[in-house]
Amino acid sequence: MSKTRSFSIYLLKESYDPSNSLKDDHTLELITEDRTNLPEDSIMYISDSPLKEPWWKRYWGISKTLVQTQKSALVFLPINERWIVLTFGSTYHQLKDNCYEHDFGIRTTLNALNPKEIKSTDILQPENAKRQRIQSPVDSELSFFDLKSDETILQKMTGSVKEEYQTLFKKVTGGNSLRVSSKLEAQEISDLCGSLIEIYEKEDYKTNFPELQNIVPVRDPVVIGQLEDKLVQAFNQDPAPVELVLAIPELFDYSTDYKIKYSGAGRSGLEFTDVFIKGYRDYLTDREIDQIDDIKKFYTHKLQILDDNDRNIKDYTIFKSFLFDCEIDGKTYHLCEGEWYFIETDFIQKLSTELDPIFVDTHRYLHQCEKKREDHYNISVKDAFTVVKCLDKKNISPRGQYNVEPCDLIYVESEYLELAHIKISTRSSSLSHLFNQGVNSVQLLRNNEEARQKLKTLVDNDVSMNDYIDKGTYSVTYGIITKNDKAKKSKSLPLFSRISLLRTLNTLRTMNIPMRVHYIYDNVDRKEIENGNED
Repeated sequence: MSKTRSFSIYLLKESYDPSNSLKDDHTLELITEDRTNLPEDSIMYISDSPLKEPWWKRYWGISKTLVQTQKSALVFLPINERWIVLTFGSTYHQLKDNCYEHDFGIRTTLNALNPKEIKSTDILQPENAKRQRIQSPVDSELSFFDLKSDETILQKMTGSVKEEYQTLFKKVTGGNSLRVSSKLEAQEISDLCGSLIEIYEKEDYKTNFPELQNIVPVRDPVVIGQLEDKLVQAFNQDPAPVELVLAIPELFDYSTDYKIKYSGAGRSGLEFTDVFIKGYRDYLTDREIDQIDDIKKFYTHKLQILDDNDRNIKDYTIFKSFLFDCEIDGKTYHLCEGEWYFIETDFIQKLSTELDPIFVDTHRYLHQCEKKREDHYNISVKDAFTVVKCLDKKNISPRGQYNVEPCDLIYVESEYLELAHIKISTRSSSLSHLFNQGVNSVQLLRNNEEARQKLKTLVDNDVSMNDYIDKGTYSVTYGIITKNDKAKKSKSLPLFSRISLLRTLNTLRTMNIPMRVHYIYDNVDRKEIENGNED
């Protein structure tokens, strides 16, 4: 019986072939043997790393001979005027980020999958670059995986294929690449790859998974060129606009000891503890580069993750590490992990229709900000209005649970006890935390007597507030300190912050709690701070 073997498969873009798809500094060795099982006209490279001692051998003073090595390979297969790449081991890192079809794996998987037999999903929430893998003990429908199509981008999916494809393969996993297992011999693999390209080019996924169409990849090279120009313009602004963020573009084990360096424009001694645009800017300044004038620089400059021995754990192009929102001709786009996505116009309109009414131009207590720090601003409001109490950094959580801050400012307003949450920032990650804070606080106060008693103590058992606490009559206000144009209402927020805000609004509506958002004018000249939090 033939042995089942696993293959990781990439599809090169139409303008790429073996001559221009490998990184310029690759260390792979071309195989030139005559007698192999390679299909006709295919090309194979291998990585034959020399033997090395593991770092811990010398660390612990071990004298026994201990060595380790890594062998890997990739094979280029010509398939009907396209090129497929099969990778073995870690050689996929030797491919240029922009040489392959980034939706090949996921789209082929969605076309081939039985919609009722999904095993695992990897999702990304672009608002905060949060990544999550959800697995099912049995084959399940998409609804099991709690994939919110309005808030997340599907990164990877695993499951069983439809009956019509089971003669080719039984299971499939798709992300940037496609992973399948097959018993086919070497000379038959080209036929399998040809079938995979045919499956990729189908549009069955639109019927099988219609709920995944609010966010779709951009394929038009003309539009991509316009988007790249927008990205360069945004990066050259100092500080960078809130719509532009730098982040590690894959699931990463943050328990690993690591540090960040940048490369591609020359050597630099600068090291960083985490990933921020300011660190990359500092690297460019160290290399006497004032501006980026060509998108190609983002493809050649790299974000490097190093271990405590200065060994490279992983590296990514700067382009692949960007998160970016922008508009062109009234259409909204999002850059994530080196791919541009179009956000369905009707969905964008839905966000405005739902959210714009909750934005208010004026507020009785939330005056403009003259302070550099949020806590100082909160105190200034409390000092200006005796009816306002400041609960910044206070805690109402029951004993033994994680701290929950009730709000930053609290006061009675329009027959409600208003809980105001304040944030200096319009960065997606900061606002996501802000919105969640408001929901968590109200849910705890509505459901936990100990939390209510703690809130009464924090407001000094103010008689005017205690009755509202007992009845659970709350409203929530989000005060966002920013220079952004308040006339644009919800559109002044990053796209995925709007999605997060809509989720918050719907949650509070089910609790019958009014909610509003107020832009507080920021009258402070702020410089970009490395950690991305202005307070």
